Amino acid sequence: MPEHPIEGLMQSAMENLKEMIDVNTIIGDPVETPDGSVIMTVSKVGFGFAAGGSDFTVTGKGSQNDQKEWNKQLPFGGGSGGGVSITPIAFLIVSPKEVRTIHLDNNTHLFEKLLDLAPQAIDKIQQIIQQSSNNENKQRGRHSI
Repeated sequence: MPEHPIEGLMQSAMENLKEMIDVNTIIGDPVETPDGSVIMTVSKVGFGFAAGGSDFTVTGKGSQNDQKEWNKQLPFGGGSGGGVSITPIAFLIVSPKEVRTIHLDNNTHLFEKLLDLAPQAIDKIQQIIQQSSNNENKQRGRHSI
């Protein structure tokens, strides 16, 4: 049985969609930062396609053979289309000390994010205080000599 023209439209749409989507679309290419951390994006991907067409036929007087010949000569009308949606949902951060995920979901409450980052903020504050006290001790030692 000969292939129907709509099958060619659907095949073409699917092949083009497959070319657009690969594993690097969902998990982005890694980006290395100066401190040695690696950051990758995590995305949600959705895609779909539609195809449709119409056939014209001749009915009426005449033999069936005449009608079949006319039907072969009538045009086929059809079309297809597709779409892809790519939405970043998180960042995966791999550092020498830890692995973290930062979600970009708008439904995640701000306080949750603050609580997740609080230990790091406290560590940074402690480092700053320690550095400033070391600098003060060095300056006092220079003045007393």
